[in-house]
Amino acid sequence: MAAAGRPHDPPANRWVQLVVGVACMVAAANIQYSWTLFVPEIQETYGWTRAAIQTAFTIFVITQTWLTPIEGYFIDRYGPRAMVFIGGAFTGLAWIVNSYATTLTGFYFGAVLGGIGVGCVYATCINNALKWFPDRRGLAVGLTAGGYGSGTILTIMPIAAMIETSGYQSAFFTFGLIEGAVIMLAALFLMAPPAGVVPKFSANVVQSRRDYTVGEALRTPVFWVMLLLFTMTVTGGLMATAQLGVMAQDLGVKEHDLNFYFFTMAALPFALMLDRLMNGFSRPFFGWISDNIGRERTMFIAFTLEGLGILALAHFGHNPWAFVLLSGVVFLAWGEVYSLFSATTGDTFGTKHVGKIYGLLYCAKGVAALLVPLGNLLMEATGTWATVLYAMAAMDLGAAVLAIVLLRPLIRRHHAKAGLLVIDEAQPAPVVVRIQV
Repeated sequence: MAAAGRPHDPPANRWVQLVVGVACMVAAANIQYSWTLFVPEIQETYGWTRAAIQTAFTIFVITQTWLTPIEGYFIDRYGPRAMVFIGGAFTGLAWIVNSYATTLTGFYFGAVLGGIGVGCVYATCINNALKWFPDRRGLAVGLTAGGYGSGTILTIMPIAAMIETSGYQSAFFTFGLIEGAVIMLAALFLMAPPAGVVPKFSANVVQSRRDYTVGEALRTPVFWVMLLLFTMTVTGGLMATAQLGVMAQDLGVKEHDLNFYFFTMAALPFALMLDRLMNGFSRPFFGWISDNIGRERTMFIAFTLEGLGILALAHFGHNPWAFVLLSGVVFLAWGEVYSLFSATTGDTFGTKHVGKIYGLLYCAKGVAALLVPLGNLLMEATGTWATVLYAMAAMDLGAAVLAIVLLRPLIRRHHAKAGLLVIDEAQPAPVVVRIQV
């Protein structure tokens, strides 16, 4: 049902909500984006295979993503404050469990706790940004997701140093306490938009004036095409996140020192820092672009850039400088999926049930996580990372084409059916006229 009333200027305190949401995401980021630092140390300590250790990462992502629809229900029922507070407690507890784990089962249990915790934090903060910023939806969710994507910029070096000097167990325990406490404290300042507020909509992107239920969204072809594209594009970046340290080791660049004018740094830590920076920057950057030129056009640009970057990494990754720079390109073009797909979900289906609808769409990340251990197996079977990288690039480039030739027409027809657009199919190239409401 369409909202009643006239749009008005949004409340100023929504920027406070955005800052708090970003802070929560920054504190939750280590579980995913610092994991690659721990894998070689765990393998050296216990002698387990990489695939067995990386199963913990897969369990974490699956738990984080596949429980999101359920978390969306609780977000709508209990609000953002309670959900993020609980998420912070689980997030900190996960790494504390890891610090004591001496079996694979222990790490798997820690991954489940971490998936629940980070899922609560991530889903709630994205949901809050979508609701507070309908007029700047791409930028707002991009900044929020960017906090998660670049949250380890300040902690990647301290974690690496603590692993080196005190062992990975101490790093798990210390940073688990810190990140859990920060999230729980920040959660106390979160709140949902006031009930009954009718927001201003974007002047450049067509956005739904009604709120679709979950059942209605699942009956549209738009949802399923978005799910397909999300799965295709998130796979490459997720595999790079989990495997970058292992890949650097196999390519012989992990310990290679890169000489700068004022300092020297090993290739892997520098690549991780650059990747976090690019990953975080890409989300608000491409989100802002999509607010101005549209979601699908931005998808085409970003997915193409990522595919080409992965192809170049396959050819030149054995060079330490190329490895660092090209991995940065890959993360620059990958991080935006979390701003573009969430914003597109809000644009297409409204925001009342967006937590549950985007939660279902976000399950694509869990599907992609199942492919992460397969990357190790494929590399071991072929003896080269090039095979894995070629497969990743093919999915990205395919998704870029589908965003324009399939998703864009479907979304336009979806809005036309709702009375927001008029499409003249009689023209050689269908003419779309936007109706201002």
